[in-house]
Amino acid sequence: MERLASPKQNAEYAVVRLLISVLGALPRRLARAIGAALGDLSFLLLPRLRAAGRTNLALAFPEWPQAQRDRVLRDSVRNLGRQLAEFCRMSRYTRASIAAIARGEGEPHFLAAQARGQGTLVLTGHVGAWELSSFYHSLLGHPMALVIRRLDNPRVDALVNHIRGLHGNAVIHKDDFARGLLSAMRRNQTVGILMDTNMTPPQGVFVPFFGVAACTASGLARVALKTGATVLPGFMVWEDSEQKYVLRFGAPLELARSGDDAADIVANTALFTRVIEETIRRYPEQWLWVHRRWKTRPAGEPGIY
Repeated sequence: MERLASPKQNAEYAVVRLLISVLGALPRRLARAIGAALGDLSFLLLPRLRAAGRTNLALAFPEWPQAQRDRVLRDSVRNLGRQLAEFCRMSRYTRASIAAIARGEGEPHFLAAQARGQGTLVLTGHVGAWELSSFYHSLLGHPMALVIRRLDNPRVDALVNHIRGLHGNAVIHKDDFARGLLSAMRRNQTVGILMDTNMTPPQGVFVPFFGVAACTASGLARVALKTGATVLPGFMVWEDSEQKYVLRFGAPLELARSGDDAADIVANTALFTRVIEETIRRYPEQWLWVHRRWKTRPAGEPGIY
């Protein structure tokens, strides 16, 4: 039986609906400016997130001066605000209108993966416009499934997933990760996986991320080895020179297949993490630095945060 929403959840839902309605109705330039301002406000009002971001940037780029790390962190939270504005506007985008703000690159890699017939796993992360990425791809006629953590508020969760799925995208919740992913690969579907968040064992294994051990989801590697699915890097980033988002699909990744499953899972998870790191190094101001990525530590190591 479905649980009734609490008064607090109903209030949260009303605020989200209002935000989507207001930002969605504004001219895009103004909506993005307001989103960036909201990012600045959160930077000022949420010291815990600010501290996490500074710690992360010091770990990742110890050679940078503090002023450069602070600039990237501020740009990162502004990028989050702009993504909020884009999400609020997504239901208004059409295949024709979105061409003014986004383009694709590397589509032959995606089409070749589909033609193989064993499913496609899109390796991605919280870089650039990850929500707009899958939505844009669905507008082009290539819907995919997304591996998503349920939001704490079920009404907001349903609303957000409704917008994500307007053009055929589906959601696989993390609590049904393995079964949903295996089923999608059997049907030669495409699934996007954000693989740059902190995990805990046994779902995660420790691999280097910016030279520091990070507990990282191993499910993508397990499913790819089991099913033979193609693993494609796919990131949608903002290109200042074009004033557009570009969704880039890279060449399929060559997986380690030594026959030692445990070693191959770690090796491939490390490979996937290197690919994400390379993209972050190219676009550091577009990554989610406020996430406590290195929270889980190997046994015996002190906490970072």
